[in-house]
Amino acid sequence: MIRTIIFDLGNVIVPFDFKLGYTRIAELCGCPASEIPLRIRATGLVQPFESGQISAEQFVREVSTVLGLNATYAEFCELWTSVFLPETLIPEPLLAGLGERYRLLLLSNTNPIHFSTIQSKYPLLGHFDDYVLSYEIGAVKPAAKIYEEALARAACRPEECFFIDDMLINVEAARRHGMDAVQFQSAGQLEDELRARGVLLNKTSMLKEN
Repeated sequence: MIRTIIFDLGNVIVPFDFKLGYTRIAELCGCPASEIPLRIRATGLVQPFESGQISAEQFVREVSTVLGLNATYAEFCELWTSVFLPETLIPEPLLAGLGERYRLLLLSNTNPIHFSTIQSKYPLLGHFDDYVLSYEIGAVKPAAKIYEEALARAACRPEECFFIDDMLINVEAARRHGMDAVQFQSAGQLEDELRARGVLLNKTSMLKEN
């Protein structure tokens, strides 16, 4: 019996396209957009940032230096969060309905710049009972520590948790911790998975009409 449903955030609830941010940064720093992710990756700063080992200010300062980007902290944050698309992948009525009957957790590899923006721009996050965020926990998926924290906050047994993530490696890690977990493909697929587990009882789709 499912008691807690645990969602990944990026590309499960909120879609993103990093190329949007790279294109905008390239216009300001003179570095080709295709080179920007390579330079950022070479800094080795992303995982420490998402696991809370370095501050947002340090991340912004060092990445800006590497890219030759002359921008204020606020300007950098606006560029860094321009990757998120306006329409969510899961409709709010689906989350709202689930939240009336199940405990909902968000389990995400993220950083304070991204999450503060997402929280302000996507009101449907208000349906979650708790957020398990990598930069607050000090670990990123698929590390065991972040799943252990999620299970502690789920307030139920692992087998009573249903987890969905777009990354197979994270799904497999959840299964190793005893959770029922699937890889996200689409909102329709998620509805089918929930019906198969008796979470959604009716056959009427809660997806938006096109």
